[in-house]
Amino acid sequence: MYIGEVARRSGVSARMLRHYESLGLLRPSGRTGSGYREYSGEDIRRIFHIESLRSLGLSLREIGRALGEPGFTPSALVDDLIRQTRERIAAETELLTRLRRIDAAEPADWEDVLQTVAFLQALRSKSADARQRAALASVDEAPVRVEALVEAVLDEAEPNVAGALRWALARSGDGSGGTALLAEGLGSPAAAVRERAVRSLAEMPGAEAIVRLRQALAHPDAVVCGYAALALGARGEADAVPTLIDMIVEGRNDIDAADALSVLASDTARADRIATGLVSHLASDTTEAPARGRLTQALASVPGTTATRALVELSHDEDRAVALTATYLLQLRDAG
Repeated sequence: MYIGEVARRSGVSARMLRHYESLGLLRPSGRTGSGYREYSGEDIRRIFHIESLRSLGLSLREIGRALGEPGFTPSALVDDLIRQTRERIAAETELLTRLRRIDAAEPADWEDVLQTVAFLQALRSKSADARQRAALASVDEAPVRVEALVEAVLDEAEPNVAGALRWALARSGDGSGGTALLAEGLGSPAAAVRERAVRSLAEMPGAEAIVRLRQALAHPDAVVCGYAALALGARGEADAVPTLIDMIVEGRNDIDAADALSVLASDTARADRIATGLVSHLASDTTEAPARGRLTQALASVPGTTATRALVELSHDEDRAVALTATYLLQLRDAG
């Protein structure tokens, strides 16, 4: 079979077949008296082998080794190809994300495009100062900025930069879409990302943020529940009370939880319910001594007769530390 027919049947151009021959990848089995190349069935099979390996991303040099060295093992080469492919996919995905964000900004001219690119690059800078400046200088009304800020804050490990990013997101407002994007971060398999998401969500304004924080109270991650409860407590949301009391019992941010309960207890009717919840845990046989001490201290900032009666009873508690704490808190109430 001559080269023209081989090219027609295989889909590989005659020029490429000659190139393979110059590299030693393919040698026609024969020549005619006029010098024309003749390809055998084995030559055709080798052409298809070469094309198959090219489709996997192998270079012509690697293909030559694979087909020419009997002892060549493909495992290491295939592993390397997998790594290269993953890196290429990641790079292409990042590029696609960047292009979408530029498109979402609806740039009016190339100056707008360049400004957006500069902003996105600054958010990914190795310099913490550069990332912080980008966050503080962000334009709130541009949708591309909000999405980029959310991604940045979920990735940010530097506390000062993370604080600036949370502040910038809070400035973007309730209707920017940032709240929903942060809520998606609560589903991350990485605990650090979930914590960053809920801390950012806690600083977002508006009704949607409250709804998302209420949902987070049922999250299986105790850290997420805790930050959500503290944020809701600071906003006067009574849904946070059970979680805040649990935090005091477990000793997780118990001081902050007690402070949040004191904010909620400014309402008289709610104060009695909070005191009842604290007393219920104090009376439980499963509550250990350190937890009973924290619960007693938490009663200090809860006004009302229910809390006062509980402290009176606790002043005679069998646990001397609890009794002394309750007596001291009663003295403070009398002095007040």
